[in-house]
Amino acid sequence: MSEATRKVTVIYCCDDDLALYRKTQSFNLNVYGDMVIPQDFKRGKTILAVCEGEVDVINSVGDKLVQEYWH
Repeated sequence: MSEATRKVTVIYCCDDDLALYRKTQSFNLNVYGDMVIPQDFKRGKTILAVCEGEVDVINSVGDKLVQEYWH
């Protein structure tokens, strides 16, 4: 029998820069039904949000700033 999983989108920034990243992935659930994000995924990241399923981000912090002031 396969392990139960949950598909989520993790929004994070890396410890060495301020850019926002996102990754959609399925993570295992423990015996209580809680999702467990492995340490090797979390290493070097600051997780800002975990969203159910696949998320289409249409605007994020800094997008408008970059468009208005740098182009």
